[in-house]
Amino acid sequence: MFRSLLTRLTSTLPSQCAVCHAWPAQAVCETCVARFAQPRPRCRNCALPLPEGVERCGACIKQTPPLDLCLTAVAYEYPWAGLVARYKFGARPGWSQALALLMRSTPWAEPALEAADLLLPMPLSRERLRQRGFNQALELARQLAPAKVDAGLLLRLRHTPAQSALPREARLHNVRGAFGVANGREAELAGRRVVLVDDVMTSGASLFAAAQALRAAGAAHITGLVLARTETH
Repeated sequence: MFRSLLTRLTSTLPSQCAVCHAWPAQAVCETCVARFAQPRPRCRNCALPLPEGVERCGACIKQTPPLDLCLTAVAYEYPWAGLVARYKFGARPGWSQALALLMRSTPWAEPALEAADLLLPMPLSRERLRQRGFNQALELARQLAPAKVDAGLLLRLRHTPAQSALPREARLHNVRGAFGVANGREAELAGRRVVLVDDVMTSGASLFAAAQALRAAGAAHITGLVLARTETH
């Protein structure tokens, strides 16, 4: 209860921009958004940057990921890489509102959210949740479309080592079978349009593994919506 109250207070009080330190401002001011968050052409299935006019990257043409659409607000580079780290490791849930607004402003994000039946945050293991104190994906989802959020439908079935320290093939193996749908709730996904929400997408291994579990349960359309995306595999 105290954490919820603190989050509401910190999201409404004047603050400094976390990037340029302008005062007073939101967690990220309009000037920094305009400077550092310009949309880029990206692959529609994995959100890697592409030349203008190209819809899908070679890897996704060769083997289509389990995501029908993948959207990211910004590249995981300066200043967003440091800001995201401070957000989730520095216990700053009050930034969720400003960061979710950035995600909602991403091209095609608004239509995807409007069309979605369900918003599912990427789940954390108990160990990871205990370390951080909050699930950043859940906080972002609650700001994006609170009435559509279901935090208990998609589950993390086992704790896995941090993805950041692993090469791509090891990441894929690391999360294999790590996600599943809550027992007895598979029918709730049949024919539904789902938006998977997360803060950072690196290789896509975690999002793809979660999407495969949702697809197996009958989800008809799955969009991945992330705050930041690394620019290479």
